[in-house]
Amino acid sequence: MIENLKEVTKETVANEILMLKNDGYRLVAMSCTELDEDNVDILYHLDKDLELVNLRMKAEKAKPVPSVSGIYFCAMLAENEMRDQFALGFDGLVLDFNRTLFLDEEITVTQVPLCSNVKITKQ
Repeated sequence: MIENLKEVTKETVANEILMLKNDGYRLVAMSCTELDEDNVDILYHLDKDLELVNLRMKAEKAKPVPSVSGIYFCAMLAENEMRDQFALGFDGLVLDFNRTLFLDEEITVTQVPLCSNVKITKQ
């Protein structure tokens, strides 16, 4: 069980992150896990004075989620990694590597490494 966990939505995540930043929290990590064929959980981990606050957002793989890289620039690395590994889209991503931060082109056009049963077909 994750302590200090708050559920957020695509509509509320940016505002929640901004309020925590304004309160002195720093973004320490973001993580993602596949829930099922269509959904993932994105977790935002923030710290202030050695107290972690965790935000959880359930997201559909097929729909872009709001980027928080405009609030915490460093989030663009985690968001690009999620693009690589889960083929997620992010609205407002300040620097988009288009699934090539860690992956070679031959992988990005054919597969999604951390998603079960997902293959990209060439168009």
